Amino acid sequence: MTKKTVITYLKGIPNAKNKEKIDVLKFFAEGVTKYGDLGVASEQRRWSKSHAGVIQGFVHSSSPNSPHLKLRREVIDKQIANRRHAIIIDSNLFLYADPGNSNHYLRYSSNGVFPTTGNYFWDTPDPNRWKSIRQTLNLSLKDWRTKGNHVVICLQRNGGWSMQGLDVMSWCKNVIARIQAVTDRPIVVRAHPGDKRAVQYLKLNYPNVKTSFTPNITDDLKDAWCVITYNSSPGVAAAIEGIPVFVLDTNAENSQAFEIANTKLKKIENPLMPDRQQWIEKISMSHWNFKELRSGEAWAHIRKYI
Repeated sequence: MTKKTVITYLKGIPNAKNKEKIDVLKFFAEGVTKYGDLGVASEQRRWSKSHAGVIQGFVHSSSPNSPHLKLRREVIDKQIANRRHAIIIDSNLFLYADPGNSNHYLRYSSNGVFPTTGNYFWDTPDPNRWKSIRQTLNLSLKDWRTKGNHVVICLQRNGGWSMQGLDVMSWCKNVIARIQAVTDRPIVVRAHPGDKRAVQYLKLNYPNVKTSFTPNITDDLKDAWCVITYNSSPGVAAAIEGIPVFVLDTNAENSQAFEIANTKLKKIENPLMPDRQQWIEKISMSHWNFKELRSGEAWAHIRKYI
């Protein structure tokens, strides 16, 4: 077996206040070494060639030119240019079931953060992976809901990379108009819980429309008829809870919920409700917790793709 070198970049984090972000990089390197390869948790603010370079968080074309984001960009660009892998650690799609992420599940992909651009290590799903996550987080795929009241629009972080330059409020107002053209159901517009500025800019004055700033999406999902997103993770939470999902990104395949989602608002009163088992098993293959990182179990799976 050819020994592989993996470097995790601690300086890709802006500061050490978020312990989880630092720990995940250290534990990733620890698990690589425990498996039998060479894992290095680097304190350097520069890229070095390796089989896999690991960063926590992403960077996009219009990101600020701050030191930690410059390092992330350098790692991604140079790993790809050298035909190597940039592993990106991103948020947990099951976070709604464990809001504090006490189980430390995070999501892993290679060379990109959309299903259209990244490899999520999920082309051969193992049903036991979903079974393990389901048991740990006390989750189940609930039957599709055929009764409900309101429509939930889940906003993404304004200025975040996932909106690809599209203004959140412009998108929101356009979607409200399109919904009201096809249904008279009440609408709840949910702010992104991580967008601290949302309380200032999320101002709406429409009949039968209200805003929500509740931290946990489960409050807004109660009695919901459907959930509408651009391409964000609430679509995954809604689908697990059995609530029909609509993805409105012009490239809907950017969404992790695309395979089980609707893409046409004219279907809002008669949404598609496809089988979700294979989809959830795929999603599970990209999620690993700290224990699995440190033991080398996560790397043993990811390594097959490196």
